[in-house]
Amino acid sequence: MRHLDLNFGGRPHAVGVYVVDTEDGLALFDCGPTSTLPTLEAGLAGHGLRIEDIRHLLLSHIHLDHAGAAGPLVRRHPGLTVWVSEIGAPHLVDPSRLERSARRLYGESFDTLWGELAPVPAENVRVAQGDVLGWESFPTVGHASHHISYFLNGTLLAGDAAGVRMPGASYVLPVSPPPDVDVEGWHATADAIRARNPERLALIHFGVHEDVDAHLDRLELELDRCAERVREGMEQQDFVDAARADAGVDADLYDRVAPFWQSWQGMKRYWEKRP
Repeated sequence: MRHLDLNFGGRPHAVGVYVVDTEDGLALFDCGPTSTLPTLEAGLAGHGLRIEDIRHLLLSHIHLDHAGAAGPLVRRHPGLTVWVSEIGAPHLVDPSRLERSARRLYGESFDTLWGELAPVPAENVRVAQGDVLGWESFPTVGHASHHISYFLNGTLLAGDAAGVRMPGASYVLPVSPPPDVDVEGWHATADAIRARNPERLALIHFGVHEDVDAHLDRLELELDRCAERVREGMEQQDFVDAARADAGVDADLYDRVAPFWQSWQGMKRYWEKRP
């Protein structure tokens, strides 16, 4: 497994993707946004690879920091097969709704942050269920309803299912943007991950972590802490201040990678939708 830092926004440890082996050649686990394609290409070249050497793209979910470059990649490499959840697949083929929503959220910064969002031809898209090229794919909801993870030989390609954790830090942020955060579902995901007894968690934000039990325990603790703060009426700025205190010396880095205000909005919507 080869880890590539995409230096999103010109900064290290923000978005990283992985090149992994499969039963049908090399695959990329998540691809980052189109704005980081030059860095992706350079990272592959550092391992003696070209984009055309990658046969498959395994997506955790369709958020732009994970899957935004899928369409441009397939346009560049028409033989690339893209694996995604059943829920996410239609949004790859027609990303217009996803783009409208993201442009409302990010406004004028959309193009600088993410770059082009292009459709993936339907013939390139496969639904990831069960065995995918020798990797076990399984639903890992909580962060998003369309999230899946992949497991093989002790390695969990976690996407955002195991949260955000900076190298060397102990704090785990259960990044919870709207619209479909699911606290109960996320606890079930943590149980599903534990049941597979992984030896390492490969995060997109950021890096590989091997203290799996401690990591998942911290994820669930922070998930409940975030949810309760919002349920009890904490307003956005107070929530951000509290989360920054929890993150400690790495607060700025966490906030750049996964802005705390988005988690407040996601949790607020979660509680508003509950009966």
